[in-house]
Amino acid sequence: MMRLCLNGARGAGDGAVIPVSPGAMAESVAQAVAAGARDVHVHPKSPCGQDTLSPRAVAATLEALRSTASVPIGVTTGAWAETDPDRRVAQIRAWTVLPDHASVNWHEPGAEAVAEALLERGVGVEAGLWSGTDGARRFAASPLGPRVLRVLAEVTDPDPRRAPDAARALLAAIGAAHGRPVLLHGEDGGAWPVLRLAGRLGLATRVGLEDTLFLPDGQRAASNAQLVSAALSQYKWAQRSS
Repeated sequence: MMRLCLNGARGAGDGAVIPVSPGAMAESVAQAVAAGARDVHVHPKSPCGQDTLSPRAVAATLEALRSTASVPIGVTTGAWAETDPDRRVAQIRAWTVLPDHASVNWHEPGAEAVAEALLERGVGVEAGLWSGTDGARRFAASPLGPRVLRVLAEVTDPDPRRAPDAARALLAAIGAAHGRPVLLHGEDGGAWPVLRLAGRLGLATRVGLEDTLFLPDGQRAASNAQLVSAALSQYKWAQRSS
């Protein structure tokens, strides 16, 4: 499965190609799905372009994306969008339009309460386990582990030489915790090496302007669709060469 990570915490300062309005997000998703994306992860934005979990922004984003694509759509619940765990839970409980799934970073304060609130509302939970954190250990001990949809193994080392080893170490730390399927991905300079490793290992992965602004050859990406097309080629090549 190739997921599109649409925009992340990036904003206008990262270039005009980053979609921040619901309309721009919907257009980008439609193009990326046509290019082969089969799932979407999005960061809803406030009017000033900041990540938010507000019911109004989440509803506007999901309605816009669903008007142009019929693939599953998930949102972030990252602590940077709302630092207070209690307010994060309150916002989730106030959502009027629900995503298909939502990521919960297990190393963040309040992760268990956030995951529980999502599960209570029937939203699939994706356990975000970041390299360089104790997220994998916390998740292995979590009673909610068997109920999550999948694990998002996120390699945060941007060095393309170190990222594959960091990915292997993270996967070893996760092990077979709760028997959940794994989606593996990297960031910035590590995005393409980790994506190719996911292909060799037969794991789901993702690509998009959240994870990288550049194509494998170093050129700046013109769109999410261009990244998805390149990612599918890289993934298939890695599968064949494994």
